[in-house]
Parts: sequence; structure tokens; C-alpha cells
Amino acid sequence: MRLSRLLIPIAALLAAALLCVVAAFFSVRLVEDNSRDSVASALTRDGQDWAEVDVNGLQVFLIGTAPDEAARFRAMTVAGSVVDSARVIDQMLVAEGDDLAPPRFSMEILRNDAGISVIGLVPSSSDRDRLMAGFADMAGETAQVSDLLEEAEFPAPDGWRDAVTFAQRALRDLPRSKVSVAAGQVHIKAMTESEEDRRRIEADLRRRLPEAVALTLDLSAPRPVISPFTLRFVIDEGGARLDACSADTEEARDQILAAAKKAGVAGEATCRLGLGVPSSRWGEAAARGIAGVAELGGGSITFSNADVALLAVEGTDQGLFDRVVGELENGLPDVFVLHADLPQPPEAAEQGPPEFTATLSPEGGVQLRGRINSDLTRQTADSFAKARFGSGAVYTAARVVEGLPANWPARVLAGLEALGSLANGSVRVTPDLIEVRGTTGNSEASADIAALLLDKLGDAEEFDIAVTYDEKLDPTLGIPTPEECVAQITGIIGDRKISFEPGSATLDASAKDIMDDIAELLQLCGDIPLEIQGHTDSQGRDEMNQQLSQSRAQSVLDALRNRRVLVAGYTVTGYGETQPIADNGTEEGRESNRRIEFKLIEAEPAVDETDAVEETEADAEDGDGAAEAEPDAPEEGTGE
Repeated sequence: MRLSRLLIPIAALLAAALLCVVAAFFSVRLVEDNSRDSVASALTRDGQDWAEVDVNGLQVFLIGTAPDEAARFRAMTVAGSVVDSARVIDQMLVAEGDDLAPPRFSMEILRNDAGISVIGLVPSSSDRDRLMAGFADMAGETAQVSDLLEEAEFPAPDGWRDAVTFAQRALRDLPRSKVSVAAGQVHIKAMTESEEDRRRIEADLRRRLPEAVALTLDLSAPRPVISPFTLRFVIDEGGARLDACSADTEEARDQILAAAKKAGVAGEATCRLGLGVPSSRWGEAAARGIAGVAELGGGSITFSNADVALLAVEGTDQGLFDRVVGELENGLPDVFVLHADLPQPPEAAEQGPPEFTATLSPEGGVQLRGRINSDLTRQTADSFAKARFGSGAVYTAARVVEGLPANWPARVLAGLEALGSLANGSVRVTPDLIEVRGTTGNSEASADIAALLLDKLGDAEEFDIAVTYDEKLDPTLGIPTPEECVAQITGIIGDRKISFEPGSATLDASAKDIMDDIAELLQLCGDIPLEIQGHTDSQGRDEMNQQLSQSRAQSVLDALRNRRVLVAGYTVTGYGETQPIADNGTEEGRESNRRIEFKLIEAEPAVDETDAVEETEADAEDGDGAAEAEPDAPEEGTGE
């Protein structure tokens, strides 16, 4: 009985325990299922359907391969917003990413009097030491080179090396500049010494630009001092034109050109910017003057500093003339002084005005014809022309007459000086007019001639300038002479050297840049008579040295031909060891003697046959009994 009484409570306790276990089991399953379903639904809604969810009690496991680290972090955040983030266990992987995109390589080069600074990111394959050595050589001993470059382990992009090489060469001519370099792109911003230097440097840079590089230029030059500050506007039977134009600012230039266009100037007119303006209202004054001439229907107006000369056409209505002049006098700024003239018709016709003419032919010949007021004036004009154009180029046929104006000598000499600004053309001097006609290679010739005549003769004089600019005659763009070409080759080589592999006629890698520079120059020079000379030191046999020097000169010729240089007029000669320029007893001397030289082939003068026979006989007599010494050199040596 006692046993049965004990079994009943024990059985009840066991049943309760079993019931608790069962309830706990199903509760845990319910919690796990709810956690799994809730987290999985939240991940799906957020677009993270790549992630799988597993649970173990209260722990929630995230499994799967995330496309990137950001997606993995996002999945953890979403799961932590549904259940306690401490319950979320990260068992995710991250997919391996694609190859990293290469960075944008670029370089900024700043050069001034203090030195050169280089900053940027370059490929690790760049020859950084050589690049810095080039900058150091360019800066000189007194200036510093700051290397602020960083490197990245990526291959150099297309166009990078060409851009860097071009930028480094361009920097040599630009002591105050900023050069930006990227793959296939170079931007140059620099200050030049003068406008002429700016045009020369720009033309040279564009000529040397590789095809694979895009160039952006921002070259500036200090504005010149213009004295006198000149402007001349004319309307005649040929139409409206600006013979000379100067302005102090771009706004004044635009104002003047707009007034000239409105007055009838066709085409592209130019106006030179410079210093020396007599008034800050120069543009306004010039525009008023141009509008006045246009209202008169013809004539000219000339500004020379603050002096203004208005010349109307003969026959202009007096009332119209008076009104226009009155408006100008009231409208011009106070600093300007206006001189106005309305020519009156002559009472009787004359046989024709006296005149003096000077012509300059394209070949350089000068002829002086017409009337001169005295022998002294004729001698002075003749001497001036010979000093300017050459004694053998001047032919004087001017006639001395009386009754010419008192200022005739000054007008004649001013006309000859103006003729010196032309490549070819003529000057005609009459009592009322100086006409200048011709062609020039100076784009500013019209303005220069106008300034010259105003300075020599005054602002009241009348002159007519019709000068045509021919780019082929521009010395800044011209083709160098053969002598200049050879001199420039020497300058290109400089301290460098055309080197070959030891004991052979094969150009080594260091010669590529020199050959590129020489080929670029020779393409500009055209077909010139040139001798490429090969020279060796004295080591080795004479015959071997001669053959080696000949082969090396031929290799240089072949390299130029491969670079599309016209080599039809070139010859190659190997001189071996016969023309040393240094002591062959030292290593430095032998290095100097191993060289390539470029010589211009001069035309041989005619030789008298009798002299030639005598020289031949003399040479034969001198050669009798003379023996050539064998050099003290190793039998198998080479004169490399």
C-alpha cells in the first residue's frame, strides 16, 4: 500500500516533466521557425535573396556568398533589425572581386627660377630616375628639383610615355611654366619673353607633337610698349580698312573692331594689344573717330598718341564736315586734340605731282627712281639704301629737280625705311601721299610701318599702306638653311652621344631619342647635301676600324631612312681612326674619338688643270720611299 502511495506522486511528477519537455521542444521549434521565416522574409524584401538563414535555438546563422563586402554588411544589418543583433552569427563569404581598375595616371610639372617641382601618380614601370635626371639637368646646378611623385603597380596606359617625353622636351624652352600630363594629353600654360617668342615656341611645339598626343596650349607674352600708340582707319575707293590698330585692353579692341566692322571693314581685322595708351578711354575715342569717317562717306582718321588727324575726301559737303567735326570735338575725351582738314579743289590742273619711287624685287634688288631735291639728298638716299639692302643690290636713277617741298628728304628716307619692312614691294612718295605696297613675312608689318611714318613725319601726313602677309616669308616659320640645319644637329646632340653596341654597328637603345630628334629636324630641312661620318679610336687594326666606322655611319643613315627622312643627297664615309679629336692614350680621349659627325658637303671650286697636274706630281715625289707605320694595337682589337 505504501509503495502504491509513492508511485502515484512519482508518476505525476514524471508526467509533468515529460509534458514540460515536450512543451519546451515545441516552443523552441516555434521560436526557431519564426526567427528563420522573419529574417528570410526581411532579406528577400531588401533584395538580399542570395543569403540563406539557419537557426539553432536563439542563434540565427546567415549563410551564403555575398557579391561584395557592402552586401554582406547590409545582410547583417537587415537581420539585426528583425532579431537581436547579438543573436545573428555571420557565416557568409564574400565573392572575389574583379580586377581593380587602374588609377588615372597624371603628373603636374611646375618650373620657375627656383627650380622644378613634379607631383602626381605614375606607373611603377616609369624610368623615374632618368626622368628626374633630365629635370635636374634642365634646372641647372643652382636650382632644385622636388620629386613628389607616387607610384602604382599598374601598366602604363597608351599614350603615357609619348606624353611624358613630349612634356619634358617642351619644358626646356619654357623656364616659367606649368605642364599637366595625362595619357595621350599634355596641357601647357607658360609665359614667354615676347610675342615673337610665343609664336616661335608655339609653332615648334605643334611641329614636334606626336600623333598620339593631344596638346592644349596657353602661352602668354608680355604686352609690348607701343610708341606712338597708333590707330589709322581709311575709307577710299578700295573700301574700308584698318591700316593700323592698337588697343590697351581686350574690351577696347573689341569696341574698335566692332566699330570698324560697322563702318564697312570686311574680313578679319586685327588690333595689337600693348602698353603706352594715352587715355583709358582709347577704345571709345577710336570708335567715335571711325564712326565719324563712316558718316562722312570717306577719308581717313589717324590717332598718334593723343593727336588725332581727320582728313575728309575732297568734295565732301562743308555742312556735313562741320557737323561731324563738331560732334567729334565735343565727344572725344579731353586728352585728345583733333586736327581736321577738308581739301579744296585746285584752281588749275597741274601737269602731275612730283614723285619718288623705290622698288624692292623678290631677289633683293632695289631701284630708286623719280625726283630728288638735291645732290646731297640723292647721296643720302643712295647710302641709306645700300646700308639697308646691300651695296650691290641698289641702282639709283633719281633726278635732281628744284621746287620740291621742304620736307621731301624726310619723306624719301621714311619711305625707304618703310620699304625695309617688306620682302618685296614698292614705296611711292608724292607731296601729299606716301604709298607702301608689297609682301612681308611679318604679320604686324602694317602697324609697324604706320607707326614708323607717324613717328618720322607726324600725324598730319597722309599715307596709304597695302601690305600682304605671306606665311612662307615668316622667319619664325621658315625652313632653316643647310648651314643652320647642321648647326642645329650639333645643338640637338649636345652632351649626348649616338652610341652603338660594343664592337658592332648596331645602335643601342640610348640612341633612339637622339635619332628621333635629328630625324624630326632633317624632315624640316629637306634634301640637303650631307655627309654622315663615322670615326673610331686607335685600338685595333686600321682596316677593321675603317670598316667599323663605315658600317656605323651606314647604320645611322638607315635609321634616318626608316624615320622617313629624305636621304637621297646623303653620303656615308668611315674615317676610322684617321681624324682623332682627343688623345687616344686615355679612356676619355678614346671615348671622344668614337663618334658620328654630320658635315655639310660644300660645292667644290673649279681647279685649274695645270695646278692639278703639278700637285699630283708633287704628291708622287713626296710619296717616294715613305712607309706607313703599323699601329701599336692588339691584333684582334676593335676601335669601337
